[in-house]
Amino acid sequence: MSEHEARESPRVDVRTATHARAWRELALLGAVYLLYTQTRLLTGGSHEQAMSNARAVLKAERGLGLAPERWLNHLFSARQYLAIPSDYAYASLHYVVTLAVVIWLWRAHPRAYLAGRRTLVTATLVALLGYWLLPLAPPRMLPGFVDTMARYGGYGWWGDSASAPKGLGALTNQLAAMPSLHVGWAIWCGWQLWRHAKHGISRTFGVVYPLLAVVVVIGTGNHYLADAVAGLVVLLVGGVLTRFGTSLWRRFRRALPESPVPVPEQRVSDVCSLTKPGRAQASAARVARAGGGTTTTGHDACATQR
Repeated sequence: MSEHEARESPRVDVRTATHARAWRELALLGAVYLLYTQTRLLTGGSHEQAMSNARAVLKAERGLGLAPERWLNHLFSARQYLAIPSDYAYASLHYVVTLAVVIWLWRAHPRAYLAGRRTLVTATLVALLGYWLLPLAPPRMLPGFVDTMARYGGYGWWGDSASAPKGLGALTNQLAAMPSLHVGWAIWCGWQLWRHAKHGISRTFGVVYPLLAVVVVIGTGNHYLADAVAGLVVLLVGGVLTRFGTSLWRRFRRALPESPVPVPEQRVSDVCSLTKPGRAQASAARVARAGGGTTTTGHDACATQR
């Protein structure tokens, strides 16, 4: 093996492992999304119960003096220049922006990616449990509200069933208003951008985007203010559960007996055959680390081969 090939071998192994991990992450996120879309078809109660819960939520908000749904919905529904862009935002941004932030976090901040992804997935699973336990009709189903996506459906790909494409409304659960994952995912995106982005514009977007999501979901008649608060709550719960689960896993791993992973002798011997001892030892050390994270030094590895 030439000196150049010996230097490149660990790099090739790292790239291969990175690509394999990327595909695993993509498969995991795809599975969670599939679970999300399928589980939302389920409901733990009847349509009457969901409508009763909706009236109870509005009554509770009015009792607290926090019920912006009706006037904000009327403000949007009467103005095409507000309603149509908001409909497009509701139908697409929670997918597009969330996926973009996930990819950015993976590529630019790999150390923060794992905790961020775990929090996002856990919060989504908690939200699915909420859909099952508390069926809730959105405001657009109540008297006095306007379904902006139905009114301006001719301007987009959606039909009269929230953000579902035309003809696919039967494949969605219309009674899954609480919590709002539009808001929960938006807060997660804003949190990651604020913590890890270096540019001021990106961090500003991280602040503005969750606020925009709250206004959009209420203005289009798809969620209550309480749903937005619940979106924040499930994200916080997801973060707590993630930290707790990670701590338990680390304790479990520390309790396991360590077993070193052997490095293939042929790879080390190929590296140690280089003519320059210093480079051979350094390259052998890289091979040892790539092969299993052992603490064997390049000098020890090459001495063993001799």
